[in-house]
Amino acid sequence: MPEHTAKPRPHWSPTRRQLLRVGAVGAAALGVSSLGESAAWAQAGPAGGPVREPFTLGVASGDPMPDGVVLWTRLAPEPLAEDGLGGMPDRPVPVQWEVSKDESFRQVVARGTELARPEEAHSVHAEVSGLQSGAVYFYRFRAGSELSPVGRTKTAPGPGARLDRFAFALASCQNYPAGFYTAYAHMAEENLDLVAFVGDYIYNGDGQGTIGRGWLPVREVKTLADYRVRLGQVKSDPDLKAAHSAFPWVVTFDDHEVANNWAGDDADPDVPVSEFLARRAAAFQAYYEHMPLRRAQRPVGPDVQIYRRLTFGDLIDLYVLDTRSYRSDQVPQAQRYDPSRTILGDVQESWLSQALAGPTARWNVLAQQVFFSQRDFTAGPDQGFNDDSWDDYAVARDRLRDHLATVGTSNPIVLSGDVHMNYVCDIKADFNDPDSRTVATELVGTSISSEGDGKANPVGDAKQMAENPHIKFINRDRGYVRSVVTPTEWTADFRTVDYVSRPGAPVGTRASFVIEDGRPGARSVQPPPG
Repeated sequence: MPEHTAKPRPHWSPTRRQLLRVGAVGAAALGVSSLGESAAWAQAGPAGGPVREPFTLGVASGDPMPDGVVLWTRLAPEPLAEDGLGGMPDRPVPVQWEVSKDESFRQVVARGTELARPEEAHSVHAEVSGLQSGAVYFYRFRAGSELSPVGRTKTAPGPGARLDRFAFALASCQNYPAGFYTAYAHMAEENLDLVAFVGDYIYNGDGQGTIGRGWLPVREVKTLADYRVRLGQVKSDPDLKAAHSAFPWVVTFDDHEVANNWAGDDADPDVPVSEFLARRAAAFQAYYEHMPLRRAQRPVGPDVQIYRRLTFGDLIDLYVLDTRSYRSDQVPQAQRYDPSRTILGDVQESWLSQALAGPTARWNVLAQQVFFSQRDFTAGPDQGFNDDSWDDYAVARDRLRDHLATVGTSNPIVLSGDVHMNYVCDIKADFNDPDSRTVATELVGTSISSEGDGKANPVGDAKQMAENPHIKFINRDRGYVRSVVTPTEWTADFRTVDYVSRPGAPVGTRASFVIEDGRPGARSVQPPPG
C-alpha cells in the first residue's frame, strides 16, 4: 500500500487556494472595478435581462507559450440543458478577461474582450500574448455583473532558456459514473507547472454506474447537443474544475471523446462513413468548445490538427500526438506486420520524425494515447496483443523507435494512457530480446476514475511482467503520474488513491522511478514522503 501522510501544504498560501475556488460572489470582494461596466453587459441575458451565474464550468488555461497562454471559459447557466445551449440566449455575449501578476488583481498586465458566440456554445478562447516568460499569472472573466472564479496559470520559459526544474502531471481516462475525481483534488495541491491529459476526457456510452453519477444524456452520445451536455456534466465536477484552475493544461483526445476504438473515418463497419464523419464533426466541435485550445486547433468539420509541439526552455520538447484521426483500421494479429499500416498518418509521422532529428531540448516527450511498448498477453512462444495499441501497428511503431535511435534523439520519453493501469517500460531495440539496447522509456498513467476502484491482480501482473521483461512496473490503482524533470534526471512518482467509489480518498506515492540524463530506461527508487 502507498504511504499516506497528512495533506501536503500547498505551494501557495491557503488564501490563494481559496481564491481559485471562489465563485462570482466571492470574487467580487477582490476589487473588480478594473473590469469596468458597459451598456453592452446589461443586454447580455435572455429577453434583454442579465445572464445569471454563467460560470458554472469554471475556468481553464492551456498551451502555454513563452509570451502567453490561452484562457478558457464557457457561459452556461444551465450546462445540462438538453438542447446543449447551456441556458444561454441565441446571440453573442461580450466577455471581458484580465490577467494580473497577483491574485488581488492590483497588478493587471493584460485585459481584453472576446465575443462568446452561440455557434460555439458561448465558449471563450482568449489567446493572451505579451506576457513575461516563465511567470505565474492570475486571470478571471466577467459577463455583465457576473465574475468568474480566479484561475492561476504559468507561461513557458523562453526559447533556449536554462530551466533547472519542470514538474507536471500525466492524466487520462475520467469515466464520470465509474468514480469520483478525488485524484484531481490532490493534483490541484501539487507544485506543478503543467498538466498533460492524453485522452478519454469523456466516454461516449450510456453507462450509469452504481455511485449516483450516471451519464447525461442517458444514451450513447452522437449529436452536437449530446456531446455538449456530456462535456458540461464532466466539467461541472468541482475537483476537475480545481485542477483546471490551478495549472495550464495541454490536452489531446483518444477514442471515447468520439466513439469507442474509432480509427480514421471508421468506427463501425455497419455505419456509413458519411454518418460517422458527421458524428466526428459534432464531437470535435464540442471538444474544442470545452478545452483550453488555441484557434489553430479549432476543427473544420470532421477534421482537426491536434498534434503540435510545445517547448519549455532548454529542458523539454513536448510533442502532442493524434493516434486516432489518421490511423489504419484495427486488424487481426496476422496482419499487424503489414508495412502499409499507419497509426500517425504520413504527414504527422514525417512532422514528428523531422522534429525529433533536432535540434531539440534535453528531454523529448511524446504525449500520446495508447500503449507503445510491446505487450504480449500470451504465455510461452505464442503471442497475443491488444489490437487498439501500437502493437497492432508494429512496423510503424518499430520505425519510430528505430528513428529515435538512429538520429540520437536526446532522452526520449513516451507518455501514454488508455489502459487504466500504471506501467513503466523500457523501450527496447528488439522487444523479443531482453538483452537488446534500451532506446527510450515509456510511462503509462492509470485512469482518474475509469473501471472504478483498483483491483489488485498480483498473479496476472507477475505473469505479464515475466512474458514482457521490458515492463518494470504494473499497478491497477487510480490516480496520476507526477514527473519532476531536471537537467540530470527525470523522477516519475505514481500518485494513487485507495478508492474512487466514494469521495475523500487519501493520496500516496505507490512507486517512484528515475531516468538519468543520457541513460534510457527507468530504475526504481524509494518514493518520497507525502
